[in-house]
Amino acid sequence: MTKKIIFWGASGQAKVIYEFIESLGYKLIALFDNCEGLASPFKKIPIYYGKEAFKRWKTDNDSDKIFYLVTIGGSRGQERYNIQRFLSKNNLTSTSAIHPSAYVAKNAKIGLGCQILINASVGAETKLKEACIINTSASVDHECVLEKGVHIAPGACLAGCVSVGEFTMIGAGATILPRIIIGANVIIGAGSVVTKDIPDNSIVLGNPAKIKKR
Repeated sequence: MTKKIIFWGASGQAKVIYEFIESLGYKLIALFDNCEGLASPFKKIPIYYGKEAFKRWKTDNDSDKIFYLVTIGGSRGQERYNIQRFLSKNNLTSTSAIHPSAYVAKNAKIGLGCQILINASVGAETKLKEACIINTSASVDHECVLEKGVHIAPGACLAGCVSVGEFTMIGAGATILPRIIIGANVIIGAGSVVTKDIPDNSIVLGNPAKIKKR
């Protein structure tokens, strides 16, 4: 049976998820975004703007069970998580989206709202909290722990036993060595190689990665 789903976020991440969401048994019925004037990228899928428009839409669809995904990527992890909480409080059902080509270990734990994309890998005993994104061809190896709202960009590699704080963004092609602890609200620049622990609220770049800004 096909399940109804909405996306909050109507740009790049939505396009990526839309490409395979039907293969998971969902039908997209509406889009929401906070950017007024943004056009729907999908024919025949209506778009609405902001929380008040959502509440009006929900009134007209209150009898149906509807799932949702917050399709907002990049370093906007806190926004993604906050919208996810808002939608859950309005009686929609969170789900996760795992691309058929992705590898997820049987004993990995995947939180609600997580999105694991094409050819990504999530290793044994890894834990993803709510609203994490593991992007195209990214690798998160065994026993890593990702707190809520983390985004691992395309091609990034987390070796075993890495811990990543909430709302952190790890850039494309970055490498995190084993047993590293990365704090909350951190941005790791694309291609960086992280060889030591990173404190909260840092921007780090380079090989080896160094703190450029706090």
